[in-house]
Amino acid sequence: MVFTGVIGKAGRQADTLRRVMGKRQNNMPSKVLAVSSGKGGVGKTNVVANLALALTRKGNRVLIFDADIGLNNIDILLGLAPRYHIGHVFNGEKTLEEILVEGPRGLKVLPASNGWQELTTLDNEKKMILLEDLDRLMGDYDFLIFDTGAGISSNVTYFCSAAHETLLVATPEPTSHTDVYALIKVLFQKHNQKKFQLIINSVKSEREALEIYRRLTDVVDRFLSHVSLEYFGYILYDENVTRSVRQQKPVVDLYPHSPVSQCILRLSEKVIETRNRIPEEGDRPFYWKNIFEVR
Repeated sequence: MVFTGVIGKAGRQADTLRRVMGKRQNNMPSKVLAVSSGKGGVGKTNVVANLALALTRKGNRVLIFDADIGLNNIDILLGLAPRYHIGHVFNGEKTLEEILVEGPRGLKVLPASNGWQELTTLDNEKKMILLEDLDRLMGDYDFLIFDTGAGISSNVTYFCSAAHETLLVATPEPTSHTDVYALIKVLFQKHNQKKFQLIINSVKSEREALEIYRRLTDVVDRFLSHVSLEYFGYILYDENVTRSVRQQKPVVDLYPHSPVSQCILRLSEKVIETRNRIPEEGDRPFYWKNIFEVR
């Protein structure tokens, strides 16, 4: 059953979030990206950490929000040890400014909690707290990147729907293709989101990445004809990634001339090129007001 024409609290919250984060105080646009995957184990958080660092190296101010709110990941990957986390914001002990952690090269991180099950599904009150605090922060950054959790939970779809663009990470594993498609389907059918970008991780060549993209687009075109899946780029398999994870250091810092680092730098250049691609209201039919229609 489809209910249209009614915007609930969640819809108004997402509307506010995306309007708030569309402009910086100097009138330059702040770009909001959600990086998701549909499943764990595809290197999504590693992509986020290194992409964000590549952006900072090019002079951008970047904030990562560890949006897998109940399970912290990004701070561990970057070797950070935050004293406070998002749970302290939601219970009124701290503000977002007070839990911010500085990472390499001035990169900023909003850390998630560690094992707070009650945060795995945000209620409307917590979403409003989050919106108000993000409002204060966004003027200071060129990019905000949501590192979402895996799967198709309400938290994942909320952050994907609130971002200007959703980057989906897949690998050569067939299960990752299935789960990426499942996330696209949910975001389209439940939130009317129609445009996605695809990053293929851990491939042997760009040829392999393009073949995976072709297979995914074949399925999307067949069953979700109104959805656009854009090829955003690829990341080569590189053993230096494993070495850097073990050292809790970004691979673009430890091995800047490695094949994987060069792939990530190219992705960051594309992100910068598309920075001003922020739609104005009405530019696409599923704009903010349609995000949380109940279906």
